[in-house]
Amino acid sequence: FSPGYCWPFQASQSQVHLQLPARVQLFAITVQHPLEKSSALGDISSAPRDFTVSVTAPLCFLSKGVDVEGEEETLLGTFRFDVEREPTQTFPLQNELARAFWAVRLRVHSNWGQPDYACIYRVQVHGR
Repeated sequence: FSPGYCWPFQASQSQVHLQLPARVQLFAITVQHPLEKSSALGDISSAPRDFTVSVTAPLCFLSKGVDVEGEEETLLGTFRFDVEREPTQTFPLQNELARAFWAVRLRVHSNWGQPDYACIYRVQVHGR
């Protein structure tokens, strides 16, 4: 990854829904952001701080004679990206599920101080 080429989120709180190429039984997620010393601007305040990972499953049910579609969200873990550690950090999921999913949601709840945006350089989903 190259410092300065990130995936920016508007505001310090945001989310991304990642569609997986196949159904995956998840066991960890890796998030990447450069360290302060290797950052192009010498500032890592846009790095994610607190984030959650969840999966969504299609939810289809009959309500008053009409098919209603929606999603059921299951939290897989709450994590903190530590800017004092290495730039690539892997987080074992706290709530491993026995079934496989087509998508995962990464929700950034805070960053390290940048009020206008949060940046992620790479996200990797680990599973079988």
